[in-house]
Amino acid sequence: MTDEKMSPLRERMIEDIRIHGMCDKAQKAYIRAIKHFAEFLKRSPDTATPDDLRAYQLHMTDTEVTPPTFNARIMAPRFLFGTTCDRGEMKRYMQFRTQPRRLPTVLSIEEVSEVIVAAPGPGLKYRAALSISYGAGLRASEVCSLKVSDIDSDRMLIHVDEGKGGKDRKVMLSPDLLDLLRDYWREAQPAGWLFPGKPKINPISARQLSRAFNSAKHLVGISKPATLHTLRHSFATDLLEANIDVRVIQVLLDHAKLSTTARSS
Repeated sequence: MTDEKMSPLRERMIEDIRIHGMCDKAQKAYIRAIKHFAEFLKRSPDTATPDDLRAYQLHMTDTEVTPPTFNARIMAPRFLFGTTCDRGEMKRYMQFRTQPRRLPTVLSIEEVSEVIVAAPGPGLKYRAALSISYGAGLRASEVCSLKVSDIDSDRMLIHVDEGKGGKDRKVMLSPDLLDLLRDYWREAQPAGWLFPGKPKINPISARQLSRAFNSAKHLVGISKPATLHTLRHSFATDLLEANIDVRVIQVLLDHAKLSTTARSS
């Protein structure tokens, strides 16, 4: 959908995506998926037939596309036909793929503590960032996007602006985490972004934070296939083991479905 002939269709689809309130990341993913579909068809995607959709899905199967990628590439044509082209009947020819559900890797409280203490320096920047990831159950992107003003010490809350799906929410701030953040603030004096990158006008990136986690994990000798996102899973598991109602955990993790929370913990 990059040539002149397709530009009106692309423009209309983008308008429909905006009307549905999707975030920029979702918009780009949908357009990228439709572009991939159009390259397979070698013509405008709105001219696809049921046989074309079948061939496209067989192509992805034969090229061993993973289920998450397969499903992501199917969501965009479903939106295109169901909304932009008003051809909702085409949805019946697009199938989602399932994959075995695996329990996520979690770290014990002791392992989490070891990783946080071993976070690379100088200073408390990465230690504080990893502590928020675990102590508040935030996604990496949410940690990186925090501003100093998001820390509400009066109400003991952390304000998360435009999290997944562009939603705002508030999460709990423990006294121990607040003490660490205050120590970090006195040390680094961040003014805008809570965890500034280089240059400081930009926030730290999720990749930088992930590297800090991996470095600390290897330093303390943890061999589990843990990633930065494991801190979020560990947060959920620890709450569940403390007999916190799973519906409360669902709200804290910002999960749309309770089943997602159950798998995370």
